[in-house]
Amino acid sequence: MGKPVREYLLTLCVTAAVTYLLTGPVRKFAIVAGAMPEIRARDVHREPTPRLGGIAMFFGLCAGLLVADHLTNLNQLFERSNEPRALLSGAALIWLIGVLDDKFEIDALIKLGGQMIAAGVMVMQGLTILWLPIPGVGSVALTQWQGTLLTVALVVITINAVNFVDGLDGLAAGMVCIAAAAFFLYAYRIWYSYGIEAAAPATLFSAILMGMCLGFLPHNMHPARIFMGDSGSMLIGLVLAAGAISVTGQVDPDALKLFAGSEKEAVHQTVPVYIPLLLPLTIIAVPAADLILAIVRRTWRGQSPFAADRGHLHHRLLEIGHSHSRAVLIMYFWSALIAFGALTYSVNSASMWIVLSVVILSTLGLILLLLPRFTPRAPRWAEAVVPPRYRRRRAPAAVTEPSAPAAGGVDAEEAEERTPVAAGVSGVNGATAVGSRARLGDRPRPR
Repeated sequence: MGKPVREYLLTLCVTAAVTYLLTGPVRKFAIVAGAMPEIRARDVHREPTPRLGGIAMFFGLCAGLLVADHLTNLNQLFERSNEPRALLSGAALIWLIGVLDDKFEIDALIKLGGQMIAAGVMVMQGLTILWLPIPGVGSVALTQWQGTLLTVALVVITINAVNFVDGLDGLAAGMVCIAAAAFFLYAYRIWYSYGIEAAAPATLFSAILMGMCLGFLPHNMHPARIFMGDSGSMLIGLVLAAGAISVTGQVDPDALKLFAGSEKEAVHQTVPVYIPLLLPLTIIAVPAADLILAIVRRTWRGQSPFAADRGHLHHRLLEIGHSHSRAVLIMYFWSALIAFGALTYSVNSASMWIVLSVVILSTLGLILLLLPRFTPRAPRWAEAVVPPRYRRRRAPAAVTEPSAPAAGGVDAEEAEERTPVAAGVSGVNGATAVGSRARLGDRPRPR
């Protein structure tokens, strides 16, 4: 167990390092190449920011695959399977389309056609869904056309779901990294615990995907110095879909041999194991929900489903008063809750009460996060052990000039807390679930 884990960690670290080191030069190249589009009405950022961050992510992917090909244990994967080469071919095509879009803003239908072609290239090289485990039926073998159509649909939906959620600094990279971590734990468990070699490619893809996201995040966190653009969002969406297709359509459920009896009974019993990966939409449920809501909303208004707007989930979080960083953390929270909740259920479906307890507690925490005007205050006896932002404000001992009383007899502190803060302005960072950050002038000076 030790050697494969070390090799996966080495691959992850090399991918992250290459992505991180190349992002700076890529940023300078994007500025010189003019890949800095003007700020649009739906954009959240205020200053023109270069795109083309996907260039660094793609070379990180190539470096990860190259290192894995020269490692003792992972090298066998390249000899037995053609899936890594299929992934690289599809990734190169979708990356080129994304680079052209970041520079020249190509038509949405052309991008959709390119996504389908990239998925078809992977199918032609063997990365496709061969069968599906269906409860009460067993392993259903798919025809070539059925497997191709399902694979293409899965790739296109996942790419666009990730692309739709790429609206805030660090949002898409962080959410996909969370999904990739859940994928890695699941696929490694299937590969190592049950000795199923068909799950090894998905494990490698997940490790590389984590490295791509982790290497790019330091440059993309708010305030972002560079955006990944479509060249990055479509690329990580394709890699995520490739891992799901590999572990879902290539691993025979009956090979797990978890339960005695017929294949039909085995598949029925192991459904919880396959629920998280039959469709990657259960892992990236938040961007998938955002995608569906956006299509319904735009169609209802008589617009094209590809017409951009400011109705995404992250935009709504900003509108109700959350700061940019807090909105991103809330989206991270949702993604981690769904991804690792599904992973926990797949490990042991009998412990449903544990999963339900975690979900209930997490929901309560999420409700508190969604109250941007709620300002918790610690009791007097606990003020010495809590951060200053949770302490009750005391009136100054001496006031040189009396300030004007607040309207309606409300003291200044309460009037300040009731003052609405517009989303998208610089002061919105104070409108969080744990209250406004104390300004420098508000902090008591040491005597």
